[in-house]
Amino acid sequence: MSGRVVVLASGEGTNVQALLDSGLPVVVVGSDKPRARALARAEAAGAATVVNRDLARWGEILAPYKPDVVVLAGFMRILPDAFVLSHDCINVHPSLLPAFPGLRAAEQALAYGVKVTGCTVHYVDTGVDTGPIILQAAVPVRAGDTADSLHARIQVEEHRLLPEAVRLHLAGRLRKNGRHVEVI
Repeated sequence: MSGRVVVLASGEGTNVQALLDSGLPVVVVGSDKPRARALARAEAAGAATVVNRDLARWGEILAPYKPDVVVLAGFMRILPDAFVLSHDCINVHPSLLPAFPGLRAAEQALAYGVKVTGCTVHYVDTGVDTGPIILQAAVPVRAGDTADSLHARIQVEEHRLLPEAVRLHLAGRLRKNGRHVEVI
């Protein structure tokens, strides 16, 4: 598959691992946290890594990698508008957006008492979890669920949908029309 995928992550990197395992052309994984497990996963797969805590510098740091898409895979920072507007960025979020944006989505879903939640892969815009939706998958909320147990089931769907959305983007099979994204 052609294309150059740049991934930004802040934590464990399970979505980074899903991208790497899917055979996508991940050229670099960046993080704002030097001890993020995502970096170790990238290094083990032979991908370059970079650490940067200055959000304003991501554009210049990633420029040499010439990304076709920047994937936010558990990157827990809000990128500057200028960066988002100059790159195709895809994010994965652990809820059926527009419900429960931001942090602690599984906790929000449980507190609200929903019967179904899930995950969303979307293009990034200048808002928080407000970009056009590419793919979604539903996950039932079970009696006795904790935020951790629910999030673990949501992650199964994230690991399936995120690589698929990136693959569709790289293949030129996603068409944006305002808030709508069509798979062609």
